[in-house]
Amino acid sequence: MDDLKTIKVTREGRCATIAFSPPQLVHKDGETLRPGRHRELGIALERLRFDNEIRVIVITGEADVFCMTGANHPHFHGHTPDKTWDGLQALQYTFNLVVETEKPIIAKVNGGVKGFGSSLVFACDFVIAREDAVFCDHHLGMGDGNPPVGRPGAGIVPGDGGTIFVPLNMPPAMARDYLWLGKQFTGRQLADKGAIAEAVPADQLDAACDKLVDALLRRPPYALAFSKRSFNRFYADRFNLMFDLGYAYEMMNKEQHDRYVDGRGTDTL
Repeated sequence: MDDLKTIKVTREGRCATIAFSPPQLVHKDGETLRPGRHRELGIALERLRFDNEIRVIVITGEADVFCMTGANHPHFHGHTPDKTWDGLQALQYTFNLVVETEKPIIAKVNGGVKGFGSSLVFACDFVIAREDAVFCDHHLGMGDGNPPVGRPGAGIVPGDGGTIFVPLNMPPAMARDYLWLGKQFTGRQLADKGAIAEAVPADQLDAACDKLVDALLRRPPYALAFSKRSFNRFYADRFNLMFDLGYAYEMMNKEQHDRYVDGRGTDTL
């Protein structure tokens, strides 16, 4: 898949690995980058879905970052209608493939997770993370986080899937802290709460992921495929029911940001 610019796809036996490259989405010289990795991830998943040689898919990042928004991302960049439409199509296309692809998808969290990366992680079938990896959904915590992102006080709806997939994996109180307050959690904290499958020291991550891949490859392939299809019907229905609303609210927030003064709009509720 050499035509893809924001991700790398490698194969080993019956397992394919998709790695974000670069793992951070940043802006340079004031120019807004198109959300290429959102769409390219979907393109890769669609190709792998219909590749009968591949039975398990792993999504990961590079170095110490899984998938994050860079610290210099302005996050409010006057979305034009074409950019808004491009983002909606890319996210809807990709998340539907994460949920509908019959092959198990493992998020191998090698480092920092933020924003879209967070929504993606919790849409995957299994999550194995470094125990010190930091997870954060910064949409409502603009200016918070490590590193801080966006304009302090000018929060936006987690409209890229966070409000859909996070509450399906976390207890309600924890999900509110994570989404509404922008609270950060480590892989160890999430594993201890049962929000992800496993958290391990960094030097054990590859082995833990390989062990899970091997276990999945020992399952009867069609039985496993039909099991995912039936298990994920609720995920698919929930995504298709809620995604447009969350995305529309996020775009509304981005159009409102110029009216924010110290975290409040010039017009009160």
